[in-house]
Amino acid sequence: MYPYKRRDFFKKLSLGVTGTVLFPHLISETQAQKMKHSSPLSFKNSESFWEEVKSQFKFEDGLHYFNNASLGSSPIPVQTATNAYRATLDGFPSKYMWSDWYDDKEVVRKLVANFFYVSKEEIAIIHNTTEGMNLIARSFDLESGDEVILIDHEHASGTIPWEFWQETKGIKLVRPKIPLIPTSKEELLDVYKNAITSKTKVISMCHMVNTNGMILPVKEVSQLAHKNGIKVAVDGAQSAGMFKIDLHDLECDYFAASAHKWLFAPKGIGVFYAKKHSQKDLKPLIVARGHKDNSIRRLENYNTRNLPEYLGLGESINFLNQIGIDNINNRSYELKSYFRSQIADNPKFIIKTPESDDLSCAIQTLEVKGMNVKTVKTELYETYGIDTRPMSTFGLNGCRISFGIYITKKDIDYLINALNTIAS
Repeated sequence: MYPYKRRDFFKKLSLGVTGTVLFPHLISETQAQKMKHSSPLSFKNSESFWEEVKSQFKFEDGLHYFNNASLGSSPIPVQTATNAYRATLDGFPSKYMWSDWYDDKEVVRKLVANFFYVSKEEIAIIHNTTEGMNLIARSFDLESGDEVILIDHEHASGTIPWEFWQETKGIKLVRPKIPLIPTSKEELLDVYKNAITSKTKVISMCHMVNTNGMILPVKEVSQLAHKNGIKVAVDGAQSAGMFKIDLHDLECDYFAASAHKWLFAPKGIGVFYAKKHSQKDLKPLIVARGHKDNSIRRLENYNTRNLPEYLGLGESINFLNQIGIDNINNRSYELKSYFRSQIADNPKFIIKTPESDDLSCAIQTLEVKGMNVKTVKTELYETYGIDTRPMSTFGLNGCRISFGIYITKKDIDYLINALNTIAS
């Protein structure tokens, strides 16, 4: 393991803590197991604390980054650790690629499993959400006439695998429309109820849609599906890390997520969950020695792979654990609420995201009335250095604004002042 120093940004911020609290290195298996039952570092939930969290992220000078839903930034400790792993690997390539880091990879698996409240035997470390959705869509031996439900707001990486691997075999892809701004989970659940038939075999769904940040009722859909013998696969790219997720509580069969968004991990690494009794239906996308392994590891058996990023994922989980997932969860909703409250009385703004905390979190899509979204996006960036994602589909005509944990209320004030000027 490669030694390195990390900046202490928790000093003086935690309740009663005046000494140094360091981010831990990749910890032992025993310590990782204990983390599931340990409390995160307690602190005063103040803006000064979140300013310190912000200081752990390094963006280009003048950039105000509200586009985490597209791609996240890794904090300085994660970058430092990943670069150290890379240097170690290049120092003795064959040693670290195929032998010395096996136990460390298992520690990462355990850290990820604990983060999502599941067993490490239900977690594979893949490349991204797209790979996970391909793995699922490729695995099923469906027959002509069978049906797979995918709502109209699914991401292309969630639909194309089903089109390529299954629709070409005569499987019917059912594409029901959901309301753009539903008022309740029941309204969304009814869409799935009405789409299910005796031929439905799989429901493939986003946890949070990328267009306007709407949260879909995965648990309720899973319960409905399982009563009808239907498997549920979830694209968790936009939810994993934004708020607290207990994958067992969601009751879905499969969950795939890119770790480079809200988990702030190195790019090109992802998380795949498969419920223990649902793993039998899965086939690896890539086969190599060990493909007959009965454990979930057969799904990540690429032989040679980018292990510094793999281990860097563990450092990302350590970073988030130091802050605490409950604190991150609460902060995500706090920033959403603060943003909405600051623009609520301005008739020039139309929020295109559901208001209820059951239906949205740290992604909000905003239309400036009477202006094309591309014009607004360009003005935000070129004049104010604010990066957002323009959304034109489904009549949104709005900028998708995402609030990573490095966003402070001062940042939101700056954004709102810019929007007010542009709108006027």
